[in-house]
Amino acid sequence: MGIAFERWQRLMQAFGFEQHEKTLSSLLAAYSEKHRYYHTAEHIAACLRHLDSAVKFAQAPAEIELALWFHDAIYVPRKSDNEYQSAKWASAFLHQHRASQEVIDRVFHLVMATQHNSPASTSDEALLVDIDLSILGASSSVFANFEKAIRKEYKWVPYFLYKKKRKEVLEQFLRRKRLYTHRYFFDLLEEQARSNLTHAIGNLL
Repeated sequence: MGIAFERWQRLMQAFGFEQHEKTLSSLLAAYSEKHRYYHTAEHIAACLRHLDSAVKFAQAPAEIELALWFHDAIYVPRKSDNEYQSAKWASAFLHQHRASQEVIDRVFHLVMATQHNSPASTSDEALLVDIDLSILGASSSVFANFEKAIRKEYKWVPYFLYKKKRKEVLEQFLRRKRLYTHRYFFDLLEEQARSNLTHAIGNLL
């Protein structure tokens, strides 16, 4: 927990909070749940690395980072309100420690932006969405492992139905004019992401 603790401690200092090791332990426990294969602490670590590489584009980097820590904290594949429940947890944490309502609202909406069902409304939301979708533009081998991990998280769904629904999800992304809003991620990942999506859809036919 060393690196995670050090990072979390710096984030708490940025907000002017105490260390809140109990909250960190709760988050790490959530990301270690047995039904998770992709939505794990490694996903959060990867998101934070991408944030580090693009932090100069952030208006409120601490808020984005806190949202990343919480954005998949609640993850039950059979439920459709995971982002909302995760956003509520983040909001409750901030409210408990007397953050301003403006900060609470922004972090709530940052987490909700990871539903990926509507355009981001702020630059920071767009940046967080780009970070969350960075896996789409990973190397072909990493993306293949991502697809396998998602299937494991939905192993209770019959394959014929999973194949149909997964194809719909991937096609929705591929139909977008651009997958990444910020130029940095567009230049870095867009071409590979479209290749990955096209290949994955082909495998589901």
